Amino acid sequence: SSRFGSSRFSRTRWIPASDFTAASPPALPTSAAAAMSMKYLGAYLMAVIGGNEAPSSDDVKAILEAGGIECDAAMLGTVISKCEGKTVHELIAAGHGKFAACGGGGGGGGGG
Repeated sequence: SSRFGSSRFSRTRWIPASDFTAASPPALPTSAAAAMSMKYLGAYLMAVIGGNEAPSSDDVKAILEAGGIECDAAMLGTVISKCEGKTVHELIAAGHGKFAACGGGGGGGGGG
């Protein structure tokens, strides 16, 4: 018998898509809400790379909206206030230690 005509595959029961129901997503923990601020930091850094050393809320909002991303004014205000008075280099240095706590990915297995 062929690879796809074996009895193992002929007994497969197909489940129609209508049998699946969408479950509501779990509530985000507080730390996940803080992690969502990464889009604001990304837009902030894009503004800095573009030559604006101290982007305002309006600058960051314009970048997000240009990408079709919704902007939460409260979250953006928090991010901007935490970045005020700091250079990007200081922000990266402060955050680098936090990323170390995440660990690194394992290397892929060698083929052979």
